[in-house]
Amino acid sequence: MREFSLPALYEVPADGNLTDLIRRNATQHPGLPVIARRNAEGGWEDLTAREFLAEVRATAKGLIAAGVRPGDRIGLMSRTRYEWTLLDFAVWSAGAVTVPIYETSSPEQIQWILSDSGAVGCVVETGAHAAAVESVRDRLPRLADLWTIDEGAVRKLADSGTQVADAVLEEHSGAADADAPATIVYTSGTTGRPKGCVLSHRAFFADCGNVVERLKPLFTPGEGSVLLFLPVAHVFGRMVQIAAVMAPIRLGLSPDIKRLTDDLAGFRPTLVLGVPRVFEKVYNSARAKAQGEGKGRVFDRAADTAIAYSRALDTASGPSLGLRLKHRLFDKLVYGKLRAVLGGRATHAISGGAALGERLGHFYRGIGFTVLEGYGLTESCAPTAFNPYDRPKVGTVGQPLPGSTVRIGDDGEVLLRGEHLFSGYWNNEAATAEAMEDGWFHTGDIGTLDEDGYLTITGRKKEILVTAGGKNVAPAVIEDRIRAHALVAECMVVGDGRPFVAALITLDEEFLPRWAEEHGKSGLSGKRLLEDPELLAAVQQAVDDGNAAVSRAESVRKFRLLATQFTEDSGHLTPSMKLKRGVVAKDFAPEIEALYA
Repeated sequence: MREFSLPALYEVPADGNLTDLIRRNATQHPGLPVIARRNAEGGWEDLTAREFLAEVRATAKGLIAAGVRPGDRIGLMSRTRYEWTLLDFAVWSAGAVTVPIYETSSPEQIQWILSDSGAVGCVVETGAHAAAVESVRDRLPRLADLWTIDEGAVRKLADSGTQVADAVLEEHSGAADADAPATIVYTSGTTGRPKGCVLSHRAFFADCGNVVERLKPLFTPGEGSVLLFLPVAHVFGRMVQIAAVMAPIRLGLSPDIKRLTDDLAGFRPTLVLGVPRVFEKVYNSARAKAQGEGKGRVFDRAADTAIAYSRALDTASGPSLGLRLKHRLFDKLVYGKLRAVLGGRATHAISGGAALGERLGHFYRGIGFTVLEGYGLTESCAPTAFNPYDRPKVGTVGQPLPGSTVRIGDDGEVLLRGEHLFSGYWNNEAATAEAMEDGWFHTGDIGTLDEDGYLTITGRKKEILVTAGGKNVAPAVIEDRIRAHALVAECMVVGDGRPFVAALITLDEEFLPRWAEEHGKSGLSGKRLLEDPELLAAVQQAVDDGNAAVSRAESVRKFRLLATQFTEDSGHLTPSMKLKRGVVAKDFAPEIEALYA
């Protein structure tokens, strides 16, 4: 199939903007807990729809008192926490436009985003963030105000806005219509300067409204809840934030992924948002714990049963009686404990950013925790395709967002059309025209549509390798499979213009010491450990698993372990954890050459 679309399930309001959502909630569900924040004891404190609206209004009045006018841009640099959502809606209530900045951004990146967007104010989380902004402030002539959350920014704004009349606030809140910019999200960019994607209130209405309607049982007011721990500066987290408010369901925001297990246990969400690496870590940690307790064989049998059970759900006859009995047994022994790690109440998760992998997808569905994979970009306001809760196809990223169309171009590129798309790149008409050729947004991704309109992403157009033998290779397919192994942190396939495909691999800092101890290698470190035959054989198993997904001509023939990590700080990953292939290839050119020596 070359093109597929679904009718819209949600009608975007003719006028109005996202602030209408919090006013509607306060009117229709005044006493409903809609958001939770941390209290002094580290627990969760619920705010009702009425209370949240009051805090947003007070904060927005402070922004107006500081001189913020409709259409102004305000930077927001913080980890995922209650104040992020509060300030986002406050900026919109002041009629302004939010410009997210990753809290890990360098001063140079901060300067570019604030100067390119023309921000007149910026809210940061910490004193260190404020110092980073101050270090480039001489290059930000339009930046008038800088507020710091940890130094009482919200309270100070509320105090300074007490003299702003309600009528003035209403005038500001109503200044933006559906087609006005809501935010400018700068792509993290694997090459060159980030581009600012202008996303309108209409785009978020179209995207979130249709997501909520298509996944309605997961967004039931008064029953549903979601814990958000991904960066809200990323459009994926932002979309879920707005969808939760739109439903409305209870929203919790967790700033520290290292506390995720505790936060899941305390908040007990019904819906979890994550990326494949999170779900891989949960599985690998559970398996390693079982092995450490001498229960590795039981866990593996339970995992095989879960996968077989999930696969059987897709057959006409369903799981056999014997399989159902085994599944029931392992549900008591293993699956229930895994669901408890995820909070104990969640039945579904939404995953994006990369491929989860078919085997892991079936495993999670088999234990009673279905991971709905989706696909999207900053330019598509996050999900432009996702799996429906009642008819998921494991291994695909689902059907198009209702009200939108996916087309596969002649060269295999995924093309998009719909109300949820961005308005253009800020101050960059040439890039906008190039991306929106012939009225279709060109994603740069390669994919296929099956007979039911389910999309599968097979790689990036610009990342396709062509070996010396003329074979086209999409790196993502095999990289995702190799990366799923507990020992592997990152994997980058190479081979453009070379006689065969090879890979650079970094090892997981958490699992490598555990593996070394279990295999009597604790005395080895550095180069000696990386050259250990048993370790190389274990990584070869990961490579073999990746090779099973591709043809021989596309398979990895050799690999090299690196005694380092690909991180954002090292410059090898973007804030959204995508590989900067050009940087890796340049920095590790000798290692790549050694693969072909």
